[in-house]
Amino acid sequence: MIMSKSKGKTKSVGYQFGIRKTFTVNLEDAWEFMFSKKGLNIWLGDNQSEQFDLNTKYKTINGIEGTVRVFKIHSHVRMSYNKPEWENSSTLQIRFIPLKNKTTISFHLEKIKDSEQRVEVEKEWKFVITKLKNAFDEL
Repeated sequence: MIMSKSKGKTKSVGYQFGIRKTFTVNLEDAWEFMFSKKGLNIWLGDNQSEQFDLNTKYKTINGIEGTVRVFKIHSHVRMSYNKPEWENSSTLQIRFIPLKNKTTISFHLEKIKDSEQRVEVEKEWKFVITKLKNAFDEL
């Protein structure tokens, strides 16, 4: 009997989820928007921290918190991502992939506890992508 692998299950870091979307905006404008107050509010939530940069801690009014571990301008960001209702700590990576006057933005979360939490994460980040599309369409 062959056992089917659970969607998003990895050998070493629990579950993972990734989503990406290409937007009609150049790399510099995409980066600038994503780390503006409006952009951060869309994908992270209302950030109470003064800055968002390498080795800074952040916390949103909804209790999401973590530390920025990698911050490579116009390339990618890697950070811990902890929701208050979660027992576990996840890792979020955001990549920016330029193509002429378009930019693909990729969100990848790992160390997701189980398949139920993965479904929750998938729903939330699909909604984030929709809100980002609307925001980029207005630029």
